[in-house]
Amino acid sequence: MTAQLALDDAGLRRLLHGLPPVDQVGADARAARLGTRSIKTTAKAEALDLAVRMVDLTTLEGADTPGKVRALCAKGAHPEPDQPECPSVAAICVYGDMVATAKAALAGTGIKVASVATAFPSGRAPLAVKLADTAAAVEAGADEIDMVIDRGAFLSGRYGAVAEEIAAVKQACRTGGHDAHLKVILETGELATYDNVKRASWLAMLSGADFIKTSTGKVSPAATLPVTLLMLESVRDFRAQTGRQVGVKPAGGIRTAKDAIKYLVTVNETAGPDWLSPDWFRFGASSLLNDLLLQRRKLATGVYSGPDYVTVD
Repeated sequence: MTAQLALDDAGLRRLLHGLPPVDQVGADARAARLGTRSIKTTAKAEALDLAVRMVDLTTLEGADTPGKVRALCAKGAHPEPDQPECPSVAAICVYGDMVATAKAALAGTGIKVASVATAFPSGRAPLAVKLADTAAAVEAGADEIDMVIDRGAFLSGRYGAVAEEIAAVKQACRTGGHDAHLKVILETGELATYDNVKRASWLAMLSGADFIKTSTGKVSPAATLPVTLLMLESVRDFRAQTGRQVGVKPAGGIRTAKDAIKYLVTVNETAGPDWLSPDWFRFGASSLLNDLLLQRRKLATGVYSGPDYVTVD
């Protein structure tokens, strides 16, 4: 553990509550201004392709089957089969029991397999269960683990417990000599305030997160532009203070290419171009890819394709 994480709850409270407070009105206004930026045709084409490359194509349903996961993997690898220049997605995100299926389907593509773990989406389980959940996904071949923090512990001020749990899950990501990246889901819709979002972001990063992620997609509100802006400011400032770069993943509710471009503008204007890469920014989404493909086709042909042009996942 780092020196900060060796602190007790009172010490972590002093550290986290010592962060500059968030001007909520200012954050909302800045996000709204960034959301009005327009980009020209050539830049838009590049932005659409970049957004495709940043998608964690996701299925997290109780009715998921191996066939559905294989079909999703095929779509992620070749989003437009008749256009080989169309990039593939960054990752396929599934439940742990589907990791081996996704890994086999994606062999040789370079696409990552991400798995939710730690009693997703509630996080309500003993630590031993969460660590076993993580280790099983890593052993099955997961390249990335998306964990959820204990929001109850965080909101009750038990910051040390949250930090220790994140650090333990990070260690479990190294099961069997692997080194899976750890995305820490804050579930910002349950954190109530922007100051809590900022504190949870810093706590996750101090505890070893490789990415901080807004949401599970199971709670409303999920990803929002102002919250993502705050998280981008946090990773920017964290790198300035520590030298370590951490990624950001908004997830849930991002469905249109127009919205995705707003997020990319916010990344560039807030954290900077170093984060404009799938290594440092992702979209957690299931339906976003379809609209990105429709908009790519519109730029290429000048006409909108019908809804049957894309598959319904």
